[in-house]
Amino acid sequence: MQTIKAAVCHEFGTPLVIENILLRAPEMGEVEVTLDAVAICHSDISYADGAWGGSLPAVYGHEAAGVVSAVGPGVTGAAVGDSVVVTLIRSCGTCPTCAGGQPTGCETPYDGDKGPIRTEQDTKLHQAMACGAFAEKVVVDQKQLVKIPDTIAKDAASLIACGVITGVGAVVNAAGLRAGHDVVVIGAGGVGLNAIQGARIAGARRIVAVDMTEEKLEDAKAFGATHGVLATGKSPWRNSYKALGGKGAEAVIVTVGAIPAYEQAPRYLGRGGKVIMVGMPHSGAMASYEPVVLAAVGQGMVGSKMGDVVIQRDIPWMVDLYQQGRLQLDSLISGRWTLDQINEAIADTKSGTARRNVIMFDR
Repeated sequence: MQTIKAAVCHEFGTPLVIENILLRAPEMGEVEVTLDAVAICHSDISYADGAWGGSLPAVYGHEAAGVVSAVGPGVTGAAVGDSVVVTLIRSCGTCPTCAGGQPTGCETPYDGDKGPIRTEQDTKLHQAMACGAFAEKVVVDQKQLVKIPDTIAKDAASLIACGVITGVGAVVNAAGLRAGHDVVVIGAGGVGLNAIQGARIAGARRIVAVDMTEEKLEDAKAFGATHGVLATGKSPWRNSYKALGGKGAEAVIVTVGAIPAYEQAPRYLGRGGKVIMVGMPHSGAMASYEPVVLAAVGQGMVGSKMGDVVIQRDIPWMVDLYQQGRLQLDSLISGRWTLDQINEAIADTKSGTARRNVIMFDR
């Protein structure tokens, strides 16, 4: 066991505590990564606030990048010194869902209570989302890593691990967007901006961003939105129709976990269109629909977890897009913080003004 510093959640809804924890060496098929950067995702915040329950104490964080510092037996895809992106997508590769090409839905359970971290007193400490990256180092399964060029800054690379693959993947994989389609993206935060640039990359004809503030709509245009609609107006979907030439969209990407957004989303659709459900409401939150309307015009609703990505296929593609200047990463970063400042960074993220805040590690 080695001692590292981490931000630990001891009680839902309270500030994280910076303390020493224990990290064991990597075992069969596992890799130790010394982190350079971890971004703060709203999912981390929701877990820490108790929105979805879970085991405590816990270390959250799942959107990270760093350098491989040790490997366990049987590791074939990583070597010490490799620069890598660390994701929460832990896939067995053999269950029916993995075998069917959908590793984000892996059916093999992982017990984070029995993971590689312990408290400094050698008691249970939950490795949240199979990652626990609000820490100086992580030990994860080798399938959770993707090697990246050393020349890519780790703060930018960390964003690919969740926000980028979730937003871009929702458009390309879940929606199956074709060139010339029209898209509405509800929510212009970190994931929403990536859905917008994913739609641009995929060749969307028109991209309508919907958000609560003019500032976010301006952000959206910088990432490829052709039009912006304020969600605070009366019947905002009518303004979307005008932007789309009097019709609904082929795809509506909901990137916020707000029930009103989900209830209104089908109103933005055209005939045969699909709502792609990305944002995660709190457990128990319910939305209502009139099924006969969706059925009569051939519309659908599709859940999308982590953009339905296959990380070994999709992340290298996104890295290439970034290196070609076609995928924005650096401009997604709102602020850079130290681990000791994580509660401030979380508060800034909660304010709704940030694109993505990133914790940087000195080493």
